[in-house]
Amino acid sequence: MNAEVLSDKMLLNSYLSGNRSAISQLIERHSRRIRDYIVMLVKDRELADDILQETLIKAVRVIDSGRYTDNGKFLSWILRIAHNQVIDRFRTQKQNRVINETEAGYDIFGSLRMAEDSIEDEMVSAQIEADVRKLVEALPEEQREVVVMRYFSGLSFKEIAEQTGVSINTALGRMRYALINLRRMIKEKNLVLS
Repeated sequence: MNAEVLSDKMLLNSYLSGNRSAISQLIERHSRRIRDYIVMLVKDRELADDILQETLIKAVRVIDSGRYTDNGKFLSWILRIAHNQVIDRFRTQKQNRVINETEAGYDIFGSLRMAEDSIEDEMVSAQIEADVRKLVEALPEEQREVVVMRYFSGLSFKEIAEQTGVSINTALGRMRYALINLRRMIKEKNLVLS
């Protein structure tokens, strides 16, 4: 295991043992990476700052409640929380969004199709997502781990290499083979993912 993972674990244990400053050190260590990830998703620095605060509050609450299980992947875990916070924010904005005729460029009520996805679109998207998850689950464990860390947690290949204890070239190779295997499975199953 690398020293940073051990340090994260030690800080978490210290915090859980009563050292309140340990969580500040842990957050300070990763906050820039978390914020950069959020900015990449939302393209708005002020919004990213708000979501970062929500993410950190949620993470501390989960840790305080004893629901966090340390598996040496604190950064991946907190990035997943950030990702979910972004999705929640967009979902809320989408529900509250009001479009007027000027913005739409035509008479909204005269249109047969509204701007939001239809139930059919949502069902197709859900089916595609389920198909992709099944394909990823069918990959060998080393390849699946790299795909999940890269696409679902947004980690760089350097971070993946550090967390899995392999070289960057090995991580890249695993991703390459994973993509080859995914393409093969898509072709074999005649799946259409668009």
